[in-house]
Amino acid sequence: MAHNHPSGNPLPSDADQELTKVLVNALQLVDIQLLDHCIVSGSGFFSFSDSGLMEKGNR
Repeated sequence: MAHNHPSGNPLPSDADQELTKVLVNALQLVDIQLLDHCIVSGSGFFSFSDSGLMEKGNR
């Protein structure tokens, strides 16, 4: 999953983190694994997987 932050800050907001947790849990119900959530901005990108947040979201 990916989305952009027009503000230029690629770091995930609390809402981004909560949405990721909700989606991970919902997708598990239909046997789908969300592998990553990327945020793209003018100053770079953020990967939940690279940052270790996907493992936390899967708990």
